[in-house]
Amino acid sequence: QVQLVESGGSLVQAGGSLRLSCAASKSIFSITSMAWYRQAPGKQRELVAVIGSGGGTNYADSVKDRFTISRDSAKNTVYLQMNSLKPEDTAVYYCRVAATLVYWGQGTQVTVSS
Repeated sequence: QVQLVESGGSLVQAGGSLRLSCAASKSIFSITSMAWYRQAPGKQRELVAVIGSGGGTNYADSVKDRFTISRDSAKNTVYLQMNSLKPEDTAVYYCRVAATLVYWGQGTQVTVSS
């Protein structure tokens, strides 16, 4: 059973930066995409950023030019560098890996204080 383990969530002041990591417990073959989602209290889970197998990326409008998704394929790890954080970025952040199956992490809390 593959598990995704996220880390890096924390409490940070507005304007600060955080780097989230998501590592798979085992190698995952035939990955088509790796992504970060977030869910704020009382809101639906939303896509934040995705990186495809070819390296192409896509971002939610709300995080463009502030967040960067990257991956280390050899380590089956995906990262989310978050800069210029805002209070509205406060949420639980989840990683998702799509391959033959779809895997989700357990989530990591990011809290941005004003």
